[in-house]
Amino acid sequence: MILIDSNVPMYLVGGAHPNKANAERLLEKLTLERQRLVTDAEVLQEILHRYAAIDRRDAIQPAFDAILRVVDEVFAVDQSVAERAKQIVLGYRQLSARDAVHLAVMEKNGIEQILSFDAGLDIFPKISRLA
Repeated sequence: MILIDSNVPMYLVGGAHPNKANAERLLEKLTLERQRLVTDAEVLQEILHRYAAIDRRDAIQPAFDAILRVVDEVFAVDQSVAERAKQIVLGYRQLSARDAVHLAVMEKNGIEQILSFDAGLDIFPKISRLA
């Protein structure tokens, strides 16, 4: 099982970017391999936040479509995830709160791989980043 981070759908629907082709290629590869792809509700929130903040509301639905088309499940962010994310943020100052939420979701659901272009995640033990 592989968790997809929010930067992947944003690269897919965004303008020209060096990671756009990589995101497309990696998703196609994982889909062909029939990998179980998942995400978390924080990814959907990040899409809403980012595109509303830059007044690109027209990109929200395409980004939602891009992620929901490829994932098998969207995991909830509940109190236990928030509590674990808090511990991660306090223990790993280099990680953002969003990254900590993704990592807490991964721990809770036994996920060891994340598709993300965020190299900062590499400092967290017991996970591997694909990208």
